[in-house]
Amino acid sequence: MSTSLQSFIDEQIAELAPRLTRANELQWLVCTTSRPDYEQQWAAEMLAIRQMAAEPARYRRLTTLIDESCDAPPQLARQAILLRNFLRAHQTTPDLIAHITELETRVQSAFNQFRATLGGQTVADNDLRALLRESNQPAARREAWEASKQIGAQVAADVRQLARLRNQAARQAGFDNYYTMQLELNELDETELFSLLDELKAGTDPLWRSYKTELDRGLAARFHVAVEDLRPWHYADPFFQEGQPSQVNLDPYFADKNLEALTRAYYTAIGLEIDDILARSDLYERPGKQQHAFCTHIDRQGDVRVLCNNRPNEYWATTMLHEFGHAVYDKYIDPALPFLLREPAHTLTTEAIAILGGNLVHDSAWLARYAGMSAGQAHALENELQQIARASALIFARWVFVMSHFERALYRDPEQDLNSLWWELVERFQWLRRPDGRAAPDWAAKIHVAIAPVYYHNYLLGAMMSVQLRDHLVAEVAKDSRERYVSDPAVGAYLVERAFRPGSLRDWRGWLRHVTGQDLNTAGYVRWLSGGAA
Repeated sequence: MSTSLQSFIDEQIAELAPRLTRANELQWLVCTTSRPDYEQQWAAEMLAIRQMAAEPARYRRLTTLIDESCDAPPQLARQAILLRNFLRAHQTTPDLIAHITELETRVQSAFNQFRATLGGQTVADNDLRALLRESNQPAARREAWEASKQIGAQVAADVRQLARLRNQAARQAGFDNYYTMQLELNELDETELFSLLDELKAGTDPLWRSYKTELDRGLAARFHVAVEDLRPWHYADPFFQEGQPSQVNLDPYFADKNLEALTRAYYTAIGLEIDDILARSDLYERPGKQQHAFCTHIDRQGDVRVLCNNRPNEYWATTMLHEFGHAVYDKYIDPALPFLLREPAHTLTTEAIAILGGNLVHDSAWLARYAGMSAGQAHALENELQQIARASALIFARWVFVMSHFERALYRDPEQDLNSLWWELVERFQWLRRPDGRAAPDWAAKIHVAIAPVYYHNYLLGAMMSVQLRDHLVAEVAKDSRERYVSDPAVGAYLVERAFRPGSLRDWRGWLRHVTGQDLNTAGYVRWLSGGAA
């Protein structure tokens, strides 16, 4: 029966692969141009893919063949699981699929075209971010922060309706709600995930209390207000998800750098070539282009691209290293693998690799070799750089708590007061005071809630994995040399062989054990955040 199962999968992929490639190409065009004709074509292609996947006969036939092929070899069994999960996620009615696709297209278009208005002028996200990091004028900061949330009011009704429709589709597929479905079909257990988040919160609460108290004292002094009068716009990021400015300002080290050349220099040094990816990528700001960043593998045959909106500063240096971490993972997957296995093992694993790259901006050996910092200064700043890295990770963890709890609650009950829920979670986890009298849909201003739902936990689990992976690479591959860790081709060769080439042959747990010899370690991550070894 394994032969029948393989034949069935081959038939599905012969139909599915060209459509997925075309949809990815169109989504790239949508995000880089915002042209309505591309949006319409992308929506039509996605609708065709989803309706194909929704055909009940396909799903029934696959499940029957899986049951009859209990002796299938591991590679075939893995393909069957991945295809089954993909088809099950779409077991709903054609009309509902069409409605969801239409709304998702409209919301994505709104985000792609959105530019905030500040003082009567249209401004880019980069400008708002710069103002929130640099301005000492609370009134100007508040205006910038409020401007960053304007997109929320534009899309909130559609995003809430999307939650309703996604839930309806999930129930037709046999799940309580969309959030639960997405976790299960992506091989994560909801109870286990939130137990892990609770464990991480409990382990880091003392660190957060100490850090947040010190940060607030500094901000109160900077803005000449009492600590209890601090509000979200006093912090340096619209969502308080990024690291805050410190005495070590890394922006000057990137002000005269070509971020493409810098990224190429690092990845080439460790043996990972990216010139072909750079040539296909879209890396600079312009009107009509999505203002965020992502990596996409168009065809699972090597057409890997990155979208950024670069300016020469620490933020975009970090983002380039992060996104090209995704990119090299995609590029170096074994092209001889079957189509369904030519993807990362899981979103967690590709985020781990990307975060491993982005974190290099706070690595003294990397700064000395690539960013022009003197060896002496890099050595002198080692402890401060590590403190910055840990503080950034701690801030981000609290943000992920907000996002994960909000999305779970959203899909459990889309009709509740989401504006109030959002600020309750922000206050509980980030310890930010909500603006007095504010009743706006700030939750809808976060692009992931709308068009990348049930995703954010992957960043935090990926961050945990990245610390374990880094420590393993330093100890076992670079032989305890930080300089070799950021420059030795043996590092890239190890990643290619152990992490990239196998694609999705293993699930994420098996991948982590294969790459590091360890299971996911919450206690180790807490130790690292506390200043100890993971």
